[in-house]
Amino acid sequence: MDTKPLSEDGQDISKRFLVDPYENWARGEGIPIHLDFGHNLLALETGRWDRWETTGCFAHTHGRGDFMANYVLEIEPGKKTAEIRHIYESFFYILKGVGSATVEYPNGESRTFEFGPKALFTVPLNCKYRIFNGSGQEPLRLSCTNDAPLVINLFHNEKFVFENGFDFPERLGADGHFEGEGEHLRVNRGDNVAEANLWETNFVNDLTNFKLYSMDARGKGSLNVSFILADSTMHAHSSEIPVGRYKKAHRHAAGTHVHAVSGVGYTLLWYEGDEKFVEIPWEHGFMYTPPFWMFHQHFNTGPSPARYLACSMGSRRYPFIALRRKSAEGKGATSIQEGGRQVEYEDQDDRIHRKWLEAIKERGVSSNMGDVFNEQKILSIPESKLTGRIKTPPSIGPAV
Repeated sequence: MDTKPLSEDGQDISKRFLVDPYENWARGEGIPIHLDFGHNLLALETGRWDRWETTGCFAHTHGRGDFMANYVLEIEPGKKTAEIRHIYESFFYILKGVGSATVEYPNGESRTFEFGPKALFTVPLNCKYRIFNGSGQEPLRLSCTNDAPLVINLFHNEKFVFENGFDFPERLGADGHFEGEGEHLRVNRGDNVAEANLWETNFVNDLTNFKLYSMDARGKGSLNVSFILADSTMHAHSSEIPVGRYKKAHRHAAGTHVHAVSGVGYTLLWYEGDEKFVEIPWEHGFMYTPPFWMFHQHFNTGPSPARYLACSMGSRRYPFIALRRKSAEGKGATSIQEGGRQVEYEDQDDRIHRKWLEAIKERGVSSNMGDVFNEQKILSIPESKLTGRIKTPPSIGPAV
């Protein structure tokens, strides 16, 4: 059945009605487009991407929203990408391999830096750059989280996005920002709100060992740091879950691409009122995006701390949308009982802790959450008697 929109005289007007320039661009690139709740980025099929002179694929998710997306680049041993520039922003997370990148500044100077697995970097807006595989034997695979949907849908002109000669010298950052140097910024967000710790740079050498700071508001022992990368409007943060513990559930706007960096475990996702959870495995290579206003909760089930990287629209410096501004102000770690977006342990679904206790037992890990839960009692309750509900106030909407 032909479902193309037609004008009154029967003419095809599909290019003039309900047009999505980003989706059209993605399909026109001729590489695989994967769509799911989340992906194992290390396992996705790639195809030849002429624009980059390498291989790649789109790793689209159901929860990516209107502004953000992800694609994967894979560079063969000893090869390099084309030199490229674009007016959208992108954060690069190294999934596997070693390599280097050369960034050309507007004044003709260039910066070259080397990286290995689990590094994070960005390229200042619209600078020319090229990525090299530093190994002669192993492929280099990168996860590229970007705001191309926002930019391409806004301007719907491919030449403007990829052949724009305008320079942004204010985005370059300090001289040492491609050498792993940066500036630690502490932000006091007011009474009863945890201090925010920011790190401003262009390049993080290794997310597994980068210094994080206490964020007990999301769960005892939790660590966190937010990144400001090349003065970007996009946000990134890294968090760590200690051994024998898990984080509190929360919800926010769409488009946050969460990458598991280290450790093992899982993430549960659900909408308020759901009887069943969506479960995503937790290990390096997995990436998923919680849809708008969907609760999600991260669990460490292994014998070592678990870290993740989250990339989204709206940085701590430039929140961009109202929901992101509220997050920067601390609402993301404020209880839903107080008008925030976080589910405190005492309010969570009764099944959640029981499921986690059974999961860590299989790995020989002991719980360190006896200070919060009566775990013997929880384990003694028949599963059929556990309530499947979140204790929430009567009216909660996405206004904060």
